[in-house]
Amino acid sequence: MRLPVPQIDLAQTIGSPCAHGPLGTLQVFRTEITMPSNPELRATALSCLLQSDPAAKCAAVAAMANIFADGDMDLDAGSMLTAQGIIPGRPPRPELVAPRLVGRRSMVTVEGRAMLVHALAHIEFNATNLALDALWRFAGLPNAYYTDWLRVAGEEAVHFSMLSSHLRLLGYQYGDFPAHDSLWEMVEKTSGDVLARMALVPRTLEARGLDAIPALRAKLAQAGEHAAAGILDIILREEVGHVEIGNRWYRYLCAREGLDPGPTYDELTIRYAAPVLKGPFNLDARRLAGFTEAELSRLA
Repeated sequence: MRLPVPQIDLAQTIGSPCAHGPLGTLQVFRTEITMPSNPELRATALSCLLQSDPAAKCAAVAAMANIFADGDMDLDAGSMLTAQGIIPGRPPRPELVAPRLVGRRSMVTVEGRAMLVHALAHIEFNATNLALDALWRFAGLPNAYYTDWLRVAGEEAVHFSMLSSHLRLLGYQYGDFPAHDSLWEMVEKTSGDVLARMALVPRTLEARGLDAIPALRAKLAQAGEHAAAGILDIILREEVGHVEIGNRWYRYLCAREGLDPGPTYDELTIRYAAPVLKGPFNLDARRLAGFTEAELSRLA
């Protein structure tokens, strides 16, 4: 909320030297007090992205979303921002290793189940960071683009918080197991190309989560981790919306540039060495997320 800016007349009649000129005439001093302006959404998202403590990052994202929803945060879509720090901010642990070195996850032991929950939490932490990066990095898009990615950042932060809380119930903390960084590597590759970012992060890598979650949920439920399975139900439902946002803005950008979405996607997957998609595919979830029947037929 913007407060009215007061104007204060310091007209003193007590005859002080400051209140009178050299000839004894009364001088009126007018002082304007300027209240601080509202914070700006994209700059705040960058600040959240630089935060290294996961709990503090999630709290900052929630606060940013609430302040923006209350109308007390501005949005400047045209500003060119520069990061002053290492992107993304993250804690010293988990140790980041190649995917093949993450380790096997046996559902028979608590440790094995915790490893799976940890891997999922790490994905959601990276997903929070990628949403924040999409929000601050790319200027000159419609306001709806930024509010979409604000929504994604808020939901991904909640996903991470739920999974890390469940991990603590199992006797472990986020950072206790190694993790891989494949998702963020593609974010870095596409840092200079918003079209490639929309094509290859939400609608490629995050869409793989739509395919993987049902099997992971079943595995956790079979092992008695019903609370974790319930968390995955929430995540799958909301990830459909996140992938839909990527699909929608990918098509918007293609239309803006006069590009055919199909051949353009194929060219981007080659240029940026995107992973080859492997089934099984959750066609119902992909359909809800905005993939066309022609795109789905290519997965068969």
